[in-house]
Amino acid sequence: MSDHAPQYLDVGEGKARRRIACHCSPPAKPGGPGLLWHIGLKSDMESTKAAALAEWAALRGIAMTRFDYSGHGRSEGRFEAATIGDWVEEAYAVFTKLTTGPQILVGSSTGAHIALLLLRRLMTESPTEARRIIGLVLIAPAWDVTEELMWNAFPESARREILEKGVHVRPSAYGGEGYPITRRLIEEGRNHLFARRPFDPGRPVHILQGLKDADVPPSHARELLGFLEGGWAELTEIADGEHRLSRPEDLELLFGAIESQLRTIAT
Repeated sequence: MSDHAPQYLDVGEGKARRRIACHCSPPAKPGGPGLLWHIGLKSDMESTKAAALAEWAALRGIAMTRFDYSGHGRSEGRFEAATIGDWVEEAYAVFTKLTTGPQILVGSSTGAHIALLLLRRLMTESPTEARRIIGLVLIAPAWDVTEELMWNAFPESARREILEKGVHVRPSAYGGEGYPITRRLIEEGRNHLFARRPFDPGRPVHILQGLKDADVPPSHARELLGFLEGGWAELTEIADGEHRLSRPEDLELLFGAIESQLRTIAT
């Protein structure tokens, strides 16, 4: 857990208003580049990768912004009440209100899906803001997670439970009580699918994928290459890597991918 208290950003209106917890470290030079970290499902901004990345960025004078989605970490809300749309709205607010200068979106698992959705929304609604994104680094990208890795992958019994009871508790391999997957999460998630339709990100996308990942199959990451157009995407597969990719050697690959994208600013 970080020793310093987070700042809070209010997102949404009326009953949908919630306080989102954030950590923001400025760049060494005004207007310098920064990183925006997107957490994975049921993770938080104090995770091993997030903390290591924040330390790495601070030593190099790179800004770092990280936040907890509603229903996660120190942010308000219940996990069971949140949706993909909520988390994209929160990412949009954090990006537009708390970051300045060129940014790299870094996302882990579900966070990679949110990062891609944020880019797509900015390109459509705020092209000027979108131009500040110089690249994306995606770790085990769980694109279309609610449909591809939940609904389509669930056994019939789990789907029936979601439809009839409104929730299915998905077991977690990382301890705890599992993930309550609600009917609302699944159905609202259908508003935010890429559905394998061609998408040109317009800037470099570096994907890191462990071949021993039991949560996001390597084939899922490879499919992402199939519909990201423009020749922007590259995939690095780690033969002995699992889902979290938080070992020192995995972190070095992450740092290297970010450094490669940062060099595009100077050229």
